[in-house]
Amino acid sequence: MSATPFSLWVYLSQTPLLWLTVTLLVYAATDAVSQATGRSPLANPVLHAIWIIGAFLWLTGTSYTTYFSGAQFVHFLLGPATVALAVPLYENRRQVIAAIVPMALALVVGCIVAIVSVMVLAQLAGLPETVVLSLASKSVTAGVAMGISESLNADPSLTAVAVVLTGVMGAIMVTPLMNALGIRDFRARGFSVGLASHGIGTARAFQVDAIAGVFAGIAMSLNALITAMLVPVAVTLLVK
Repeated sequence: MSATPFSLWVYLSQTPLLWLTVTLLVYAATDAVSQATGRSPLANPVLHAIWIIGAFLWLTGTSYTTYFSGAQFVHFLLGPATVALAVPLYENRRQVIAAIVPMALALVVGCIVAIVSVMVLAQLAGLPETVVLSLASKSVTAGVAMGISESLNADPSLTAVAVVLTGVMGAIMVTPLMNALGIRDFRARGFSVGLASHGIGTARAFQVDAIAGVFAGIAMSLNALITAMLVPVAVTLLVK
């Protein structure tokens, strides 16, 4: 009889439905805490969902491959969610068109700074070339960043970790940082966090203000395109 619960756990732990359920329940709980705190940056649901699920996998001895067999269904929804950003973009198209020139300038400058700064700092810290290349695309969404990393013969798994950390840090820091700098224009606030912190930053922007979310989504999408073109150039110029 004592083996029955263990046998049941062994069976359930190998089913995708369990890990899909765990992912959704943990995120729902962390999002409820975030909402209860008035969307405090420190209560970011992605940040806390990551460590809670990670701790659960470690305690149960579950491999990431087994976990992802269920979590992949949530991962699949990232595509439709990104496409859905076109709806608020269309609804606010006049504001977007009015700011097209400053957005274009900010996009190019921000993209170059994001790539060059992390590569130079990584080299100054004496990190191996593989790590430097893996960090180069940290500010774009995971799918694109990992693709860039693979094309450079870097480590896509390390790139994915860097992308998540960048997104979480940006989502936590953006509101207090912008308030401290006195930047009140939600177009600028949203565009900056979308450019620097991709999808996680964009989600945070939508929590704060709809216009900020729209401009964050634009920055996230365009930055992925520009980064894919500029990273090989930066690697050629900066990596010995």
